Amino acid sequence: MTMPTYAEIKVGDALPPLTTKEITRTTLALFAGASGDHNPIHIDIDFAKRAGMPDVFAHGMLNMAYLGRLLTGWVPQSALREFTTRFVSITQVHAVITCTGKVVEKRDGNLVALEIEAADQNGEVKLAGTALIELP
Repeated sequence: MTMPTYAEIKVGDALPPLTTKEITRTTLALFAGASGDHNPIHIDIDFAKRAGMPDVFAHGMLNMAYLGRLLTGWVPQSALREFTTRFVSITQVHAVITCTGKVVEKRDGNLVALEIEAADQNGEVKLAGTALIELP
């Protein structure tokens, strides 16, 4: 991975987007196992329906993990100084998520502030957040 330098980056620059494969029930089961989050609302359709949902839905932290992949696909994890998100809406099974980011500010100390988001194939934002990256 070739990390961009602070001098090369301009406000408004976009990160290369990351698009996931379709989120399936298998994706949810595997994420539950990997994360230890076995909340039945994400893996048991009968439980989800009793809770008033039409189906199970993705863990919010799954989309946050995708945003983390967006960032670490652009710079090494060691460059990450802050990473925050706000959960905006539920991600349904079969969604395809695209994660995007853009540079919104350059700060002293070679720091670059980003706005990031994860949205489904219909453009509905699922997570929105910020990140602070230190560049060489």
